[in-house]
Amino acid sequence: MKVAIVHYWLFHMRGGEQVLEALCELYPDADIFTHVYDPRRVSETIRSHRVQTTFIQKMPFARQLYKQYLPLMPMALEMLDLTDYDLVISSESGPAKGVIVRSDALHICYCHTPMRYLWDQYHTYRNSAGALARMSMPYLLHNLRGWDVTSAARVDYFIANSANVATRINKYWRRECEVISPPVDVDKFDVSEGHDDFYLCVSELVPYKRIDLAIAACNALQRPLIIIGDGPEAKALRAIAGPTIEFLGHVPHSVLREHLSTCRALLFPTYEDFGIVPVEAMASGRPVIAYDRGGARDTQIHQQTGIMFTQQTVGSLVEAIVLFEMMENMFEPHKLAAHAAKFRREVFKQKFFAKVDNLMNGEQNRARFERRPRRVALPAHL
Repeated sequence: MKVAIVHYWLFHMRGGEQVLEALCELYPDADIFTHVYDPRRVSETIRSHRVQTTFIQKMPFARQLYKQYLPLMPMALEMLDLTDYDLVISSESGPAKGVIVRSDALHICYCHTPMRYLWDQYHTYRNSAGALARMSMPYLLHNLRGWDVTSAARVDYFIANSANVATRINKYWRRECEVISPPVDVDKFDVSEGHDDFYLCVSELVPYKRIDLAIAACNALQRPLIIIGDGPEAKALRAIAGPTIEFLGHVPHSVLREHLSTCRALLFPTYEDFGIVPVEAMASGRPVIAYDRGGARDTQIHQQTGIMFTQQTVGSLVEAIVLFEMMENMFEPHKLAAHAAKFRREVFKQKFFAKVDNLMNGEQNRARFERRPRRVALPAHL
């Protein structure tokens, strides 16, 4: 069985790339297709696979301006020749699912989110864009939306990374799907015997992450807050930060691990598709104070793993911090780590493999996919 994995672009090792890495472990002979690729910025596991790029890779300054070539990406995907592949797995957050496959091939899309800048966050992205982009977006993205819906019909089965994303898939593409949480490397984090007296944010510093809420809340309560991460909002956030706020920027994993295991709690004020950092905090034995929307609902349990606050406002977050401090001793580190273990990488791989096996070998698909091998053994390590 020949397997192809289509990923939007390969420039980081974030949540989407961790999923890709797990898929590479499941299918060690799979070929990877992507728009633009920088091997220096991905893991050895991904580099060990054959990676083929679309013509976007050859465009001027593609590694710096790849997002500017978004209108060309549908055509680039359709030019990929996947005739030889029996199983095609698209990893969708940017354009990836629009490939054309054989009529008897199985195409599964693992969706991190429908493209946010096309759908539910279109106006947010447009309002924050420069003047030229603001003028061009209505014309360019209008056509791209049509292709996005049409290409969704080419996918045989969707898998969403959270219930939140499954709702969006149904809303914009009118497709039902199963939810399989993405893999989190919880084993890379340790539970500390004690903790320090600071709250923690770990995030890219961009507007939708709402780190401004965490800063304002800790300013109001005069609580120490450490912020790990960097981004275009760094200067503006530093300008509103009081004396109890500290910015560390990008840090090595060892420093991140130490801060996650010794913070008082993680503050997570953003609306995310899934949200890996809260799971990493729980794997470190620390509770989470999270906005009660989006992917946080898949990983957090109010007053068991931390506190959920219902409005994305400073006042609501302040109330949540005060409530947390009243019941802080109720959150047992090892119970939090046990809860985080439900999102281990091996759990993801077992669920994904079982789903693919069922789809390829189920009675309803045998006639359609009769050229396929009937059973593939689960790898020994699973």
